[in-house]
Amino acid sequence: MSTFIRSTGAARAPDYLAFTLGAEEYGIDIQKVQELRGYDAVTCIANAPMHIKGVINLRGIIVPIVDLRIKFGNALPSYDQFTVVIILNLGARVMGLVVDSVSDVSTLDPSQIKPAPAIGAGYMAGLGIVGARMLILIDVERLMGSNALHLPDAIAA
Repeated sequence: MSTFIRSTGAARAPDYLAFTLGAEEYGIDIQKVQELRGYDAVTCIANAPMHIKGVINLRGIIVPIVDLRIKFGNALPSYDQFTVVIILNLGARVMGLVVDSVSDVSTLDPSQIKPAPAIGAGYMAGLGIVGARMLILIDVERLMGSNALHLPDAIAA
């Protein structure tokens, strides 16, 4: 016997995957996340910016790997068994983000989401308040755009 859950049409509060870069916590829309993986060897791309670690072959799909720790100017990162790659599905593109760790998935009611400060970077979607924690919410579509990341044309598609 199978069970259906029919949508009532009511809007759900969005879920965000929380992750850390150094001492800061960030959040991205969970609907953009395809999977989580441990950091593994990448194939380097010549003349790519420092934050582009290279590419991996993920079940036949070539996936650019971007280290957000370098992109955001954190200290020189280490790569160990705790380093996580968040694989994003952005419609026509699949990309990977290297982060220090992933902590949880948080459901944020609209009242818990504050507008991004005027001094914030263009990729910020707002600030999420979860108890005593503050998540910097990232618009991954803007962040992972080829112009924002300075991706070579060969790996931007």
